[in-house]
This record gives sequence, structure tokens and C-alpha cells, in this order.
Amino acid sequence: MTVGLFIPCYVDQFYPNAAIATLELLEKLGVNVVYPSRQTCCGQPMANSGFEHLTKESNNQFIENFRDFDYIVAPSGSCVLHMKEHLHSGKYPNETEAMRGKVYELIEFLTDILKVDKLKARFPHKVGLHQSCHGQRGLKLAQMSELVAPAFSKPEQLLSMVEGLELIELTRKDECCGFGGTFCVAEEAVSVKMGKDRVMDHLQHEAAYITGADMSCLMHMEGILRRQKSSVKVVHIAEILNAQEI
Repeated sequence: MTVGLFIPCYVDQFYPNAAIATLELLEKLGVNVVYPSRQTCCGQPMANSGFEHLTKESNNQFIENFRDFDYIVAPSGSCVLHMKEHLHSGKYPNETEAMRGKVYELIEFLTDILKVDKLKARFPHKVGLHQSCHGQRGLKLAQMSELVAPAFSKPEQLLSMVEGLELIELTRKDECCGFGGTFCVAEEAVSVKMGKDRVMDHLQHEAAYITGADMSCLMHMEGILRRQKSSVKVVHIAEILNAQEI
């Protein structure tokens, strides 16, 4: 099995440790991982702002970079969902459907494809889990609390395998953090208030770390934590699943 490692542009620029942890974790699990060096932005910001017609070259380049891999894996639910639902190409029309079907967010790849049932990881801290909207409602990484249906959470399933980790119970565990990509620019005040509410939930339950599968949501909450001069840190879930001890 050979996996193409798809690293979102904001992770590459601002949170490279999340990308490195993803690579190391996959390799520990016996996966042959290749990082295509010509990859760029997947086009999600443009598409979300109503300019999907401008993502043509981004889509073509994505196909050219990743067409030969068995799977494509990224540490980002939002970027993966975008490619699953919106990848299209007039240049490569016969390849887009197959490409959509082999793009996976890291957590779902670990649970659904590799079927990981144990991890050699240690993280002896109190951790709050943020369920991002794209991951939960789009990729179905966890059950939505508003549904009368059996509960499940793929991130919690993996975090339960980490030695020493104490996962705290939040009051509103699947509430949006308010980031929403360009929403946080267009509706700054609403976005900040939503983010403060999410951060407060973690603080009230004494989390030392906030984790999740989407670094964009964590980045939003990290900005609020810093402005509040809080000692609570954010860390991508890949860094915890790959951790020996912090």
C-alpha cells in the first residue's frame, strides 16, 4: 500500500509538526508514504467564497500529483471533504470519481482502512476533544448529538488507546467553534463569540490540551487562548497519537 500524503497549505505554513506527526504515525503503522512536493492549496477557500470556477488549475494539479497512489491521506477534515465532494476536472473527467473515492482524512483512514486497534503512544494529560463540523457532519467521524441514534466517535476510539490520556467530558461537545474558513473574516464578531464559547467549555472542564482533526479550528481557538493569556495548548490529534510523552 502506497499513500500520497496531502498536507493542507495552512498546515504546511503554520503547523508543520502536525504534518510531520501524520507522516511518522503512518510509517509506524507500516504504510509506505510519499509526499508529492508540487502540491499546493486544494482550492477550498475559493470554492467556499463562491469562486469554485477559479479552482480548475488547483483540481488539475491535485489529480496530477495524486493519481498514482492507492490512497490519499490528509490531517484535515475540511480539505478532505472538499475534495470528496467538489473535485472536478474538464481536463481529466474520467479520473475525478476514482480520485474522490480514495481521499481520506487521517482518522477515518486509521479506523476504516488500517483498522487500528492499538497504538504505542503516551500522553499523560487532560485533553478536550473538539469535533469539527466538516469531520463530524460531513465525513461522519462522530455521531451528531441532535440525532436519536447510537453514539460513536472515531477520534475518541483512537484517543482511548493512548496511555495516560484523560479525555474530559464537555458540556456541548459537538458545537461549532465559529472558524468556518472565510466565515471568520466575513463575520468576525460572530466567529469570535462562538470561539470563546467553545474555549470556555474546555477551560471549565480543566483541559490542559485541546485536540481535534482539523488544525484550522484549533488555530481559531488557539488565537482566543493566547489573547486570554491561557496556558492551555492546542495540538493536532496526529501529534497525540504519535506521542511518546510530552
